[in-house]
Amino acid sequence: MESSSSSSSTSDLTAEEFRKKLVSTLDARYFCKSSFKIYGAVAGLNDYGPPGCAVKQNVLAFWRKHFVLEENMLEVDGPCITPAVVFKASGHVDKFTDFMVKDEITGECHRADHLLKDFCTSKLEKDTSTLSEEKVREYKDVLATLDGISLEELGLKIKEYGIVSPTTNNPLSDPYPFNLMFQTSIGPSSMTPGYMRPETAQGIFVNFKDLYYYNGNKLPFAAAQVGQAFRNEISPRQGLLRVREFTLAEIEHFVDPEDKSHPKFSEVADLEFWMFPRNEQLTRKDAVKVRLGDAVTNGTVNNETLGYFIGRVYLFLTRLGINKERLRFRQHLADEMAHYAVDCWDAEIECSYGWIECVGIADRSAYDLRAHSEKSGTPLVAHEKFSATTKVEKLVISPVKKELGREFKGDHKKIIEALEAMDEKEAMEMKAALVLNGEVKFQVCTLEKAFTIKSNMVSISKEVQKEPPRVFTPSVIEPSFGIGRIIYCLFEHSFYTRQNKAGDEHLNVFRFPPAVAPIKCKVFPLVQNPEFEAVAKKISKSLTSSGISNETDATSKSIGKRYAIADELGVPFVITVDNTATVTIRERDSRDQIRVEIGKVACVMQDLIAGVRTLEDTPGITVLSRFRMRFSNLYRLCLKILIPQ
Repeated sequence: MESSSSSSSTSDLTAEEFRKKLVSTLDARYFCKSSFKIYGAVAGLNDYGPPGCAVKQNVLAFWRKHFVLEENMLEVDGPCITPAVVFKASGHVDKFTDFMVKDEITGECHRADHLLKDFCTSKLEKDTSTLSEEKVREYKDVLATLDGISLEELGLKIKEYGIVSPTTNNPLSDPYPFNLMFQTSIGPSSMTPGYMRPETAQGIFVNFKDLYYYNGNKLPFAAAQVGQAFRNEISPRQGLLRVREFTLAEIEHFVDPEDKSHPKFSEVADLEFWMFPRNEQLTRKDAVKVRLGDAVTNGTVNNETLGYFIGRVYLFLTRLGINKERLRFRQHLADEMAHYAVDCWDAEIECSYGWIECVGIADRSAYDLRAHSEKSGTPLVAHEKFSATTKVEKLVISPVKKELGREFKGDHKKIIEALEAMDEKEAMEMKAALVLNGEVKFQVCTLEKAFTIKSNMVSISKEVQKEPPRVFTPSVIEPSFGIGRIIYCLFEHSFYTRQNKAGDEHLNVFRFPPAVAPIKCKVFPLVQNPEFEAVAKKISKSLTSSGISNETDATSKSIGKRYAIADELGVPFVITVDNTATVTIRERDSRDQIRVEIGKVACVMQDLIAGVRTLEDTPGITVLSRFRMRFSNLYRLCLKILIPQ
């Protein structure tokens, strides 16, 4: 059994040292690796190994539970290959670009804004003692406004700072736009151009009509899609953070543009977390803790529905294992926001690379549906519903064209237009005069003279009519999740080291929550013993039948070594078989242990993984702390009696 050991964190490491240690562990335990390594690998493409694949699927399962099931969303699954006309309508063909520069000698390509960012960051990190306050402020302003910088401004800054190729020190070309979509053709004739989708959202927008009908022609409703997306990044870097193929999970919440309230907003209104509004970014340069309800009330967040999803994203990420103190919501600057967006916030997570955008939450207005309606000729609209008894009183002015034509000849058309244009007050005064006198003088401005209108020339009345439905294009609130980025930040936030029992080695640990851990538990026979191995197989079978992922390790490695391997994989619980009646369940982070009857193991494990109980509140079971496990001579004596020598 494992005894007590002191723990240490990775806080004494630099960001680069920490990242190197993490990446080495991810590679060693086959969480993820560069793709096609035997052929030299390709930048921006990665493979998930068995534990990484399990973490990814668990994150997606948790996402579906947290959003799709909780909000009764309609999930769809569209193709990755998309006809070019779809992205022409959405604006991607013309606008989905990054700015690129080329090495003028070798032709090597670099992303221009990344070079500018690296230059300013390097100056601020290394040369602060020699920089004037003005230069420090200038570099910080460049970094703060980099996402909204224009092509011309970018080129001027690169020349002003003398930025050259980072690999050769050669001069660079002027920046120019590069479309990030992978182009292809559909069919053997290559007559139908297409693209690999750079996002999944358009697959929802083009299906709005069917989704609206499926939902009973009712708003609001949300549709969701999880799938692969593809972007031909100019210079992919930072591991899983900037890649050419990645998984997106996107939600499109369709809502009446005149009513963006949310019935469940009160459930998240009291959440308080770090927010970085645009008016703070160029002044305070720091996020502030804000109550979400206050941010919506004072207009910092545009509307309740947008605020509701910001709150739900916060809960999702923190329950997933993201450190809430290293999570902030940054509002897009005015020149950074898409032209069609009403408001947009990014959930940014701090990691060794700095603050990384992992989720975008935007009010996209009605731009997308309108664009596809115009391009396709199919109206993507909704109808406001009224009850059968909803009626309105309307003014009805009916000129008698025959009488007006007979009396006024060529002027009658202008007179008819003027009569129909009367407001309610003027029309009702005319009606009263006609009833009283049979005629009335009527001034026609376009003809600059008055005419005598008689009661047989016009009918004026108020009629009660059924209100026709309002036809409108819905607005869209879109939370878009970069799953790979979230997973990488989860790796960083979960990773730490602690000393082994002897205190002479630092062991790697992933403190994944049970919901996303790649393996929920491992089953270890304490020693190689046929009886213990039979019990281990029985327990493993019961766990599998209960839907609990598990692995059995009956190797001759020491129990301490097997614990260390399990911790390095982030396995939250280990079941050690040390006799044929009861077993020990050990928790990864506290390393506390409990004794459980073999027949109750699966039931106890289900509760522990679901979080409905902890080791301490497991009824009828004794908790053996790692300190007691180390110093209890009685327990050691029992093990010697139970385990054959």
